Amino acid sequence: MKKIVISMISLLMIVGLAACNTAAEVNLPDDSAQAASPTAESQSPTTAATEAVQNPVEAPSLEGLQASYEAIYDAVLPSVVSIEVTSTVVQNTPSLPSLPFDFGLPQDENQDNNQQEYQESGAGSGFVWDTEGHIVTNSHVVNGADNIRVIFSDGTSVAGEVIGSDSASDLAVVKVDVPAAELTPIQVTDSTQAKVGQLVVAIGNPYRLSSSMTTGIISGLGRSLSLDSSTTLTYTIPDVIQTDAAINPGNSGGVLVDINGRLLGVTTAIESPVRANSGVGYVVPSIIVEKIVPFLIQDGFYQQPYIGISGTDLTPELAEAMDMDITQRGALVIDVNSGTPAETAGLQGSDRTATINGQDARVGGDVITAVDSNAINDFEDLTAYLARYTNVGQTIEITYLRDGQENTTSLTLAARPGTENGSNTTQTEETASGAWLGIKGVDMTDEIASAMGLKTTPQGVLVEQISAGSPADEAGLRGSYKPLEINGQEILVGGDIITAVDKTQVGSINELASTISGYQIGDEVSLTIQRDGKEMKVSVTLAEKP
Repeated sequence: MKKIVISMISLLMIVGLAACNTAAEVNLPDDSAQAASPTAESQSPTTAATEAVQNPVEAPSLEGLQASYEAIYDAVLPSVVSIEVTSTVVQNTPSLPSLPFDFGLPQDENQDNNQQEYQESGAGSGFVWDTEGHIVTNSHVVNGADNIRVIFSDGTSVAGEVIGSDSASDLAVVKVDVPAAELTPIQVTDSTQAKVGQLVVAIGNPYRLSSSMTTGIISGLGRSLSLDSSTTLTYTIPDVIQTDAAINPGNSGGVLVDINGRLLGVTTAIESPVRANSGVGYVVPSIIVEKIVPFLIQDGFYQQPYIGISGTDLTPELAEAMDMDITQRGALVIDVNSGTPAETAGLQGSDRTATINGQDARVGGDVITAVDSNAINDFEDLTAYLARYTNVGQTIEITYLRDGQENTTSLTLAARPGTENGSNTTQTEETASGAWLGIKGVDMTDEIASAMGLKTTPQGVLVEQISAGSPADEAGLRGSYKPLEINGQEILVGGDIITAVDKTQVGSINELASTISGYQIGDEVSLTIQRDGKEMKVSVTLAEKP
């Protein structure tokens, strides 16, 4: 498993090492890849490849190549931005050891909850999505940020605000207030048409070196980018593009474009033992970006489509153990989760084991061979199809083999646990009235309550972060400090839980925001909170956000 490296430079997540300056990171049969010239169609692949090597295309002059790169840079640069973030980090500090004898000295009731705040800065990249001021970047670049600055290639620097984020695709949208005439949206191309060997260009902000350009090729397609955590829960970004174009810390959220300057994907992570480019970079493909970004702009979150199975590739060894043709391919269903679309549709998981290469392997489950008439050759094909072409509420037709017989069933995709209504998406409680509390929080769930050792799940908002100098900070509210991944999203737990404002119950961050919107700057409110399992009242004077 890859490790997520965290550095004090910034808050950006990486796999092995994230491609950003910070702290904190399926494949469907490509029909387009089958397209060939009329001559090649009449030849065997071996013959065509041999002739291509013997008769290479004449290389362009160095001057022509240089001019092409210069033109790409000039065309794309106005669309690319640098992103600077600052965040308030709260850490628990060790409490004083208890005295062996009681000398009647006053005791600090907060002694076991000493916390220290400090500011942390980070840097990443992004690009202009439209003329309405929407900037796309990686979610790990901006998640948890108190302040965001977006710097354009001409030096223009403006404040930005996160309006949508999806950790499962590592995408986020930042809104800036810039005249439409001064914005140059990126042009997007279809990443499903990408081919290994294709020339590409990456532009971003590596090591805070803004407007930096590197070149390379597409090294691989259909990769899966697995993000590890300190728990057993993980999530995977499917259908990822691999490139050898140099990507370094700070490139996260930048662009990978083709020779026409069109977006192929978002540079997201690198794999390296030395926290620098090693020739293996990962890029979230444009087809996923185009699907998810509109949801982030409209709703602020994205619900990942969910079938409710775990599985693996059907290998020749597994096929033989199931008395199937060893050439059969597909996605073998291992487990079907209770109460999921897969269970409703009647899919069945593996029910026995077989010894393969000296180890027990589960076999006997349904083998998915097609979705909506698109061939599924392995489990990543299935994952990629869902990521590329489906959304929650969509009905798909699954073709599968059971006991050697082909069957079809329809199922309606549900929201992946943890993404329903954005329930695990951290949000602020800012409101149009201008009254400001100064927290970032998340709706309480059974999983969060369990992680905090609570016997029951209170209806309320878990305080994840508190803005320094805010009303919440002045009132002594406590933010969370312990990172935990729940249903594929990393959150902080351990902080106060707000359950009511004055006498109005608040069961979600949206309800909290709505309630606060009824007050004005300077109003004093009484928050009902739970702290360490005990209910208490805290008075807070709402202020204007600085």
